Amino acid sequence: MLLNVSYSDKEMTRKIDLLVGKPFSLKQRWALGGIGSPRLFITETSTGIRNLLILDNNRDQCNIELRPSGIIVRFRSLLETYALVIPFYKLTVYKGDLGIYSIHKDHHFIKVNAETKAVQKFFKKLLDYKVDNAPTTIEDL
Repeated sequence: MLLNVSYSDKEMTRKIDLLVGKPFSLKQRWALGGIGSPRLFITETSTGIRNLLILDNNRDQCNIELRPSGIIVRFRSLLETYALVIPFYKLTVYKGDLGIYSIHKDHHFIKVNAETKAVQKFFKKLLDYKVDNAPTTIEDL
């Protein structure tokens, strides 16, 4: 689900919380060693996201927030903030050549550059958390 999250909206927040869970508590964030990614530089995206990013001349970048049941990929275009909300059961991550990670959900995708150790460490944490917490049967959803 691709959303404009620039403005506070209780209904949109409720939808996001239903899809990927409420944000972690401070104690849980501390136990996980942080839930946010470093700054990720976007190299390629799907058409819908690309149409948003080309509206300004800034360097395309995003960050990822880990949630109990999924992730939220946030990026900015002009003065608006957009979020790609991805539950774990729809999340697919590929590691490509030259340190490129590709994050897929249905027809949306974002490819990011992962040259630094911090980015690679975050993706390892993300994938390990997904394996431990993703639903295994349809009843778990």
